[in-house]
Amino acid sequence: MSRWRDIKQGKTSLKKEKKKSLKFTISPPINRVKAFITDTFMLLMPLMYIVFYLIMGSREEFAQNMLMGWIYIFVPHFFLITGFWYFKGQTPGYKAYDIKLVNTQLKSPTVFQLIIRYFAFVLSTVLVAGLFLAIARKDKKTLHDLISGTMLIQVEE
Repeated sequence: MSRWRDIKQGKTSLKKEKKKSLKFTISPPINRVKAFITDTFMLLMPLMYIVFYLIMGSREEFAQNMLMGWIYIFVPHFFLITGFWYFKGQTPGYKAYDIKLVNTQLKSPTVFQLIIRYFAFVLSTVLVAGLFLAIARKDKKTLHDLISGTMLIQVEE
């Protein structure tokens, strides 16, 4: 009854009450790995197939022009992933495991943050230790989360 009385008397507002009750959980590393594997098979593998066999003609041709082949793969992959993040906050893998990408203020990340996150993810993957930060840190953030100012949270739908 006290809450209602406070709202009625104008001491607090319903919006403030909702903001106080905003709770979230950081996505566990195992869900992130599952989402990554899902995205790899749903998004990256078709791009690789298209480049290997339709654009370059064969795997042997890809092996001869590997740098150009990887450019053909990663440029569309970059736009595809950042597009999903920008418009939905989720890739198909994130959607499957109820994960959403947000910034540290729990809002949609900026385009700059998304670009930084994509390239920082490549760096984290190459350094491997960047991915294991999620296991070592209490807040479960990886290197690319820290660099880009983003985080993955579980969505209760």
